[in-house]
Amino acid sequence: MQLYNTLSAEERAIMIDDAGKQRLTLSFYAYAQLQNPTEFRNELFLAWNPLDVLGRIYVANEGINAQLSLPADNFYAFKDTIEKYDFMKGIRLNIAVEHENHSFLKLTVKVRDKIVADGLEDETFDVTNIGIHLKAKEFNDLLEDPNTIVVDMRNHYESEIGHFTSAIKPDVDTFRESLPIIEEQLSEHKQDKKLLMYCTGGIRCEKASAYFKHKGFENVYQLEGGIIEYTRQVKAEGLESKFIGKNFVFDHRLGERITDDIVSQCHQCGEPCDVHTNCVNEGCHLLFIQCEKCKTAMENCCSAECVSIIHLPEDEQKAVRRGIINGNKIFKKGKSDVLTFKNNSESHSIFIADEPKKAVHKEPKIKKTYVGKAIHFYPKATIGQFLIEDDELKVGDKILIKGSTTGEQQMIIDEMFVNEIASEKAISGDNVTFKLPFRIRLSDKLYKIVK
Repeated sequence: MQLYNTLSAEERAIMIDDAGKQRLTLSFYAYAQLQNPTEFRNELFLAWNPLDVLGRIYVANEGINAQLSLPADNFYAFKDTIEKYDFMKGIRLNIAVEHENHSFLKLTVKVRDKIVADGLEDETFDVTNIGIHLKAKEFNDLLEDPNTIVVDMRNHYESEIGHFTSAIKPDVDTFRESLPIIEEQLSEHKQDKKLLMYCTGGIRCEKASAYFKHKGFENVYQLEGGIIEYTRQVKAEGLESKFIGKNFVFDHRLGERITDDIVSQCHQCGEPCDVHTNCVNEGCHLLFIQCEKCKTAMENCCSAECVSIIHLPEDEQKAVRRGIINGNKIFKKGKSDVLTFKNNSESHSIFIADEPKKAVHKEPKIKKTYVGKAIHFYPKATIGQFLIEDDELKVGDKILIKGSTTGEQQMIIDEMFVNEIASEKAISGDNVTFKLPFRIRLSDKLYKIVK
């Protein structure tokens, strides 16, 4: 009986591409009293694995929190698997604004102490005594009320690329940090103000609304379904979007475009930018915002030190990242002394100014056509190999290579080898190799930029 993944991310990506099916990305949550989370976890894995469900799911005594993707063809079969449980009948599924077939590359169902870590040890706290849910139009209306305080319940790296206008954005790394900070800073307004909260899909606000009611706040409201459902309703009902910028998501996409406004800046040069990336150095993986110019100049790294490390032989890179000191900084979320244009304050007790930044409109999207996919990378020679699946490729073409870790890299092909022979042109079915100034991964997509 298989209860865990047996395929690597690279193998799964190839299988997804070969299947050629459109996948849906969605999320949902439900608070409930589960007596045996481990048994529940195993039942879900056994039901979902045959349906090719991939994602990150947490279950606990207090319920379930899920972000996942699945083939669109299996959507209704998937719904049947969750609605067999009474507490998930008729559950709202937040369908992503944008879909990426590689948003998740494995199915992980973990048992946790809580589905949202809150740091609370208060047995009198009732997580089901929640605030009032608001739909998009009701939320917009309440935003205009002068007696409303709107609070972003997400973390600093989420709110910096997109948020509701006039929202208070706590400078925190985790949800558990935000609860006591907000309570303290708004303690004088427990009776006279309306506390309006939002998050990505609603799960954090659900718990936060119950917490603030428990702490004596009388007028507590939350955005039903979070930013994801708000965006769907805005489009369906023709409403004005009070949310500007991008919605940060916890999969390989790292963000969904909601409006063309760019409300953040490159952490390295300060230019308007809202594209998150992870430092390509395997011993760092710092999450930060990086524009295309800095991506090229810094080779997808956060610092000159990381640039020097990625050029070392692989065995030397492993030696550098071995040990506790290097391990402690892996997957840090956008706070480091190397990021010149990032707020690195140690204090989390102060709210970021609630005055919205002037929005900068996004440049038009690059016109491109799909050509093929990466099938190998030779690190010592820094040469990439691609399978041409559509269109043709010629020396002199400007190309774009795109992947969840690689990001979006542009370059011009000066020379290439087609089926191991130097050639000026490649067509569908050919294997092509050429020199690269950056590292690529299996299943990265190859596009030709159209003028």
